[in-house]
Order: sequence, then C-alpha cells, then structure tokens
Amino acid sequence: MTTTALKLLALVLMLIDHIGVFIPGTPIWFRWLGRISAPLFMFCTVWGFSFTAHKKRYLTRMYLLGLAMAIINLTINILYKDTYVYIENNFFTTLFLISVIIFLINKKDKKLNIGFCVWQLVSFILCLILVEFIKFPSLPNMLPTYMFYGSLFGNVIFTEGGFFFIVLGILLYLAKDSKKKLIIYYSGFSILCYILVRKYGNYRGPIKYFVPFAEYQWMMITALPFLLLYNSKKGVGLKSLFYIFYPFHVIVLYLIGINLK
Repeated sequence: MTTTALKLLALVLMLIDHIGVFIPGTPIWFRWLGRISAPLFMFCTVWGFSFTAHKKRYLTRMYLLGLAMAIINLTINILYKDTYVYIENNFFTTLFLISVIIFLINKKDKKLNIGFCVWQLVSFILCLILVEFIKFPSLPNMLPTYMFYGSLFGNVIFTEGGFFFIVLGILLYLAKDSKKKLIIYYSGFSILCYILVRKYGNYRGPIKYFVPFAEYQWMMITALPFLLLYNSKKGVGLKSLFYIFYPFHVIVLYLIGINLK
C-alpha cells in the first residue's frame, strides 16, 4: 500500500470514528474501527517527514495547521459552551510534535534538545497558569482550553492522544525500516495501552492527561497488518484533501451532533 492508500483508509476510518464521537446513538463499534486511524496517520507522517527535503517548511506548515485548528475549536467551544459538548480534536498538533522530535533526533544537537526540554517544562507551567489561575478563556470543562494552549505552545502533554501518542510516533519512526521492529514496538505499545487503561483508566484529576485514551484503545493493534503492507511509495499525493477534510468534517459533525441532542 502507498502513503496515499494508507491516508485514504485512515481518513475513512477517522470519519467513522468521529461520527461515533459527535452523533448521538451511534454504535460503539464505530469507535472501535476508529482506533486504526491515528496510527496510520502517524505512520504516514513519519515517512512523509523522512522523505521531504524541506523539513523546516514542513514543520512550519504542521504547526500553523494545528494552531488554525485550535483557534477554530476554541471559537466553536466558546460559542456553544452552553451545550457542554466541546471539540478537543486536533491531531495536527500531535503530528507536528512527532515531526519536531524526529527532527531533533536527526539533528543530534545537544543545545536544541535541551532547549526543547526546557520549553516543554515552561509551556507546561504556562498552560497551568492560564487555565487554572487566569482562567482564560473560561469554559465549564477545562480540557478543551488546555488543548488550545497545548497547540499554541506546542506542548506534548496537552495534545490529542497526549504524551503516549507522541511516544508511539517516535517508535514508528525508529521501526520504519524494519518490519520485525515494527511488529515488536507496535504490539508492545498496544499492550501497554491495555495495561494503562486497566490500571489508571478510571482515575480522575491530572492523571487523565497522561492516559487520555479510551479503554478500547488497545484495538489499535488491528492497524498493524496495514502498516506491514506499506511499500514505501508516495502514491498520487492528495495532500490538500487531508488538510481540508480534517477541520471541515469535525465542524460539520459537531454542529449536527449538538442539534440532535
């Protein structure tokens, strides 16, 4: 399968998943199928970033897409805050942060690595101050606000999928040239998701930001056969389709969903 084929499959499964998120009364298996989507997008990003000759331009584009999505989400969440239904989806930022870390791994620059770690700590503190103390913007649920600032500052904790999905993206990068490593790393991560949810899934408070996925997240293991079918070819592209479809379908499904409640 080419990159384009994997992305199209991921796009369809993402749509099914988000129908399950936003539209009331949909069957739970919509969410189960959706577990395949995110790993496919991460895998394609890992390869796409490795192929591109303009890495800084790629990073800039991904950051701006994440920021634009964050602004759209925040605007809608403020306008419809009385519904108590909020948009937290912004996988652009997750993919951006995975790409940044891959960039740092390849650069092997100690100062850049230290700078990134320092910024993660500083941005984490900024997010806490802005959400917990300044409380701007004020929403009944703090998580969407954390997600906004996570995208603004590029923080690995306050992003869709959280820190663990960033780790998965790096594992996919480290295993991209070896199917044996891919099987071991990916299967191990899926098992880890199962263990974490079993142990911490019902916890509330700060820990929910470190284990921010559903109890059925381990079902992502079903994406492995598609990852193994990848043939390292780009395909026909369709880059703009994916960039436009993501925010468009989230907004449409959200608006449909709140009007069906």
